[in-house]
Amino acid sequence: MTRFNVLLLIALLMSALWLVRVQYDSRRLYTEIERAHAEAHRLEIENEQLEVQKRAQATPLRVERLAKEQLQMRTATPAITQYVVLGQKPRPAP
Repeated sequence: MTRFNVLLLIALLMSALWLVRVQYDSRRLYTEIERAHAEAHRLEIENEQLEVQKRAQATPLRVERLAKEQLQMRTATPAITQYVVLGQKPRPAP
């Protein structure tokens, strides 16, 4: 009977240690999940901010200003437009 009691005691201690380990792993994994959720939320906010900045950078007025200032482009007018007609040689630009 004593051997049986010792065997039960060892089984009880093993199951208690196993339970402690499982609880520790569960808490650690829950913490990692929470950290991942926080990181995902932070990335969503950053993505929204970048989308707002992208929309602000692509406004027609800003694009036109950059085209004029940096690329020295000008607005097309009929006076500087050159039309190509099939079968005719192009005229030199004035």
